[in-house]
Amino acid sequence: MKNYNLGFVTDEQIFSHVKETVEKYRYHINLAEFNKNLIDPIKLTFDAKVYKQTIQQTIEAECIRQIDKTNTNHIGYFHQNIFKLAGNGWEVPKNGADGDFDGKKFQAWKKV
Repeated sequence: MKNYNLGFVTDEQIFSHVKETVEKYRYHINLAEFNKNLIDPIKLTFDAKVYKQTIQQTIEAECIRQIDKTNTNHIGYFHQNIFKLAGNGWEVPKNGADGDFDGKKFQAWKKV
């Protein structure tokens, strides 16, 4: 295993975290998954005409966009959840909690 020398996380932890993210990567989409997102048929028609594509090419491009969006979200979770490995008071809020913070550090403040 490669020695990452990150200091705040062990080599095993970062390896596992990267591996978990890569294993979530999406490579294909089926019709049911494609249809989970509301697709505007007017936009697809405009895209096909403006980009001089067939409807099939435009739908394939939309599939790629959806796959990429999912993978981008996985990378976002990778960034956010790296704080869990940092320890030392770092906590990862549940999605949607605590505003837009990926992580926050809790400290005990001492009165002087």
